Amino acid sequence: MNPSGARAVYPFVAIVGQEALKKSLILNVIDPSLSGVLIRGEKGTAKSTAVRALAALLPEIDVVEGCPFQSDPHDRRAMAPDARARFDAGERLPVQRRKARVVELPISATEDRVIGTLDLEHALKEGAKRIEPGLLATANRGILYVDEVNLLDDHVVDVLLDSAAMGVNTIEREGISFTHPARFTLVGTMNPEEGELRPQLLDRFGLCVHVEGLSSPEDRVEVVKRRAAFERDADAFAAQWREQTETLGADIAAAMARHPMVEAEDSILLDIAKRSLAMGVDGHRADIVMLKTAKALAAWHGRDTVVAADVDEAATLALPHRMRRRPFEDVVR
Repeated sequence: MNPSGARAVYPFVAIVGQEALKKSLILNVIDPSLSGVLIRGEKGTAKSTAVRALAALLPEIDVVEGCPFQSDPHDRRAMAPDARARFDAGERLPVQRRKARVVELPISATEDRVIGTLDLEHALKEGAKRIEPGLLATANRGILYVDEVNLLDDHVVDVLLDSAAMGVNTIEREGISFTHPARFTLVGTMNPEEGELRPQLLDRFGLCVHVEGLSSPEDRVEVVKRRAAFERDADAFAAQWREQTETLGADIAAAMARHPMVEAEDSILLDIAKRSLAMGVDGHRADIVMLKTAKALAAWHGRDTVVAADVDEAATLALPHRMRRRPFEDVVR
């Protein structure tokens, strides 16, 4: 049994195939400003498994100990109001170091559960108003995972995407307005057979990948064997992949450190603009996301300069879900 007593999570590195899926998640860890990823595909294609397994690869972060909003003790701008007030008063904030989190949002989540609300019980007992943090507070500086995002209430999806884009969440209840940092990477999974997202919502996801069942008999056999071994003894199975997990985590950390130094020449920017125009995408979000993705790819491959191959790969992740569709045209995968 692992030290925390919790059941081991299926290792990210043990997932067979699905390279585009795994790469898109890694890129969002390298550059959280990519605005997340939408993972489309049929059931049983490791979508949820990959996202939950990502937690082991996330970097460690410093948080203000006891702060429900995951405030950054080293950056005043990334603090919640209470932590900022203590910091401005000269208090030395207690620091806790821990892994960034993957927070799962239930499909039945209400707006209050997501955004946060007023703690009425505290108000009645103590005669003072206090905010009850929501899932956006818990997910700050981590990853917010929404399974079957296409079945989530449109208003809740709008709130999630607005917070992901702005980096803040505002709670307004009973005459109180409270704003706290809400910088998170949004990861959504969906089965297209169960309904589509509106084009406006699709565009807000930085990347999009489509996953399918493995077509190789050998790969499918390997999936079954690994899953059986994991269900037989999850901790032992995780231990077998621990070294590879640590190596991948170190590679991601190195790419994160390299990423701020990556540059792209004007010829790369022109190539990106031409691709967006040729594919008929609206607005400029695609160009921005493609550049960010190409830079993250360059960092991942150990380079400090973006090359054409990075743009080629970035285009496959950033463009398909933004292409204009003609009437009666099949949804682009």
